[in-house]
Amino acid sequence: MPSTDSRFTQEQRRALLDLARASIRHGLDHGRPLPVDPETFDPALREPGAAFVTLHRAGQLRGCIGSLEARRPLVEEVSHHAFAAAFHDPRFPPLMRGEYPELDLELSIIGPAQALQFRDEADLLRQVRPGVDGLILEEKGQRATFLPTVWESLPEPADFLAELKRKAGLPADYWSDRIRISRYTTESFQ
Repeated sequence: MPSTDSRFTQEQRRALLDLARASIRHGLDHGRPLPVDPETFDPALREPGAAFVTLHRAGQLRGCIGSLEARRPLVEEVSHHAFAAAFHDPRFPPLMRGEYPELDLELSIIGPAQALQFRDEADLLRQVRPGVDGLILEEKGQRATFLPTVWESLPEPADFLAELKRKAGLPADYWSDRIRISRYTTESFQ
């Protein structure tokens, strides 16, 4: 449910969700994301923004692609990431036309990342806010992130961090004084 400090109105959220769905439909028909003219959208949606588009089908993950840093207008991000989640997530085959009506879309607008300072893994785990924080792990040239929604399937901080390490290509019990962790929040809606 939207929080009282939502950045976007219901109309803006609907416009972004409609755009994501239209870009996937355009991808089925033309093999590329829907071209977007930011000037035709609400000014708040033209601002640079970072976002992830997550697709589910029958309650199962079907694709998730996004960016952690705002580099272009939010509407362009949403269009490109919706297309990429449907057709270029390396974990899944490209979306088939028959799957489209069964898709559930979720958008997660990414807030700024904040580097965490910690002495060791236990100190880090005490600082993490389950259900609130998305985490970015960086180590040995590897980088991985989990959105806050991942807490639904990994509610324990130690498990969340262990799986994030695995996603980064590291052993679940890996630790180093050079490991870097940042957190961010999202405004998510479907």
